[in-house]
Amino acid sequence: MLAKRHQIVFAVGILGIAVLVACNKENSTVTPAPTPTPTPLPNDAVAAVLNLPATPFNYANQPLPGYLTSPNIIGQINTPGTNPVTDNGATLGRVLFYDKNLSLNNTISCASCHKQASGFSDPVVKSNGFNGGLTGRNSMSIINAAYYPNGRFFWDQRAATLEDQTLMPIQDLVEMGMTLPALETKLKALAYYPVLFQRAFGDSTITSNRISLALSQFVRSVISYKSRYDTARSALPNAPAPPPNAPYPNFTAQENRGKEVFLTPNLGGCAACHGSETFTAPQEKNNGLDAVTTDRGFGAVTNNVNRDGEFKVTTLRNVELTAPYMHDGRFATLEEVVEHYSSGVRNHPNLSPQLRLPNGLPRQANLSAADKAALVAFLKTLTDRTMATDVRFSNPFK
Repeated sequence: MLAKRHQIVFAVGILGIAVLVACNKENSTVTPAPTPTPTPLPNDAVAAVLNLPATPFNYANQPLPGYLTSPNIIGQINTPGTNPVTDNGATLGRVLFYDKNLSLNNTISCASCHKQASGFSDPVVKSNGFNGGLTGRNSMSIINAAYYPNGRFFWDQRAATLEDQTLMPIQDLVEMGMTLPALETKLKALAYYPVLFQRAFGDSTITSNRISLALSQFVRSVISYKSRYDTARSALPNAPAPPPNAPYPNFTAQENRGKEVFLTPNLGGCAACHGSETFTAPQEKNNGLDAVTTDRGFGAVTNNVNRDGEFKVTTLRNVELTAPYMHDGRFATLEEVVEHYSSGVRNHPNLSPQLRLPNGLPRQANLSAADKAALVAFLKTLTDRTMATDVRFSNPFK
């Protein structure tokens, strides 16, 4: 009986081994299941789409020359205490600025109308919107946008702050065509944005308010301070400013004469409106483009006919690159702009005081041909060539 039991156990064992071998042989011919693709790490989601440095660029503490950190210049800055520029915040703003996903059909970004190579403006009279429509006015440069003390934006200043302004083109039915709820939903579905919002704000929540804050930080970081003018100015005391006829050693004789024309009240008199080192003005002006109102500008925003024809004054830094000029792009060249102030100022009822003589007539500079050419030459010394290629302000998408 015991021997028979051993035979049964042995037979069962042999059968088990045979089955095991057969199973192993069969399994050896089965193609393994594909390895699941690992979920990308946050940095992979960013790196897959964007060229961003491991350490963010310096946007918050740029090495500005001393004459751009004086009290009167600091007083021009419109940055609110609730939205200081940070490196990660401006980095997020840079990505948003160049992202065509901010438009309804993914064809238009902020940079489509504010091109880096064109001084962050557009070289056409009116810009194309997402569906082929044209904007109402010429695209304004964003350079030195931080230095406008009343803080208002757009040519007609309908946006009370930059934070308000940044969301308006996104919702405009011609420009980008989005709604804010749709924008938030769209960005949440893009893997790189939760990471960038986390870095900028401490958590990955995506809201239209945060989009506005980040875009504003980037725009305010676009500061020009590396022109030939700055090279010369940096070699001189921060204060007091040198007299108008003080020659700059890196300027030609013509450029120095142009500087004198620009700064001297009874010559060009340009400094009456563009008189600080940022070459901006403190508020809107009517510069006599027309004798009668063709575009109400700030007057329509305030519903005040006494403000008709007034428009925001942009910086003259990089003005060489930002043609065409004025809110309607009517002047194709700087020579045409200078000629306007020399002989073409119109007697609009709301003409700014800086352009009106004591007798009530428009002030025409009546410059000689040589002085007009010199003034154009000086304006070109304000061109900061680095702005056109600086990677900090360039398209980050691969």
